[in-house]
Amino acid sequence: MDELIDALAAKAGIDRAVAEKAVGAILGFLRKEGPVDQVRALIEKIPGAESAIAAAGSTGGLAGMLGGGVMALGAKLMGFGLGMNEIQSLGRELFRFGRDKIGADGMSTIIAETPGLSKFA
Repeated sequence: MDELIDALAAKAGIDRAVAEKAVGAILGFLRKEGPVDQVRALIEKIPGAESAIAAAGSTGGLAGMLGGGVMALGAKLMGFGLGMNEIQSLGRELFRFGRDKIGADGMSTIIAETPGLSKFA
């Protein structure tokens, strides 16, 4: 997980702690909204993923009012201080990492079957 977080922080130009919370939020979103088997496989291939999901915390504030989905995720990530370009950069890099871990077909399924996610892939 440390290698992933460091790479994401460097590529997106953001603080490491923010990158870790963002990855946790994204993985938590995928667990809730994405295809179960592929997301489980991805999370299992990332050491420390469960801790990152827990560290991202529960949805609150504007994200909580939005109820869920990709809009709530976006609001949560913006609440961490990320702009749209940083969010897209994080998403692309995380999905690239995911392809290396579970294969292109697995990540394609996650992206295709998670509502609203294709905008960030």
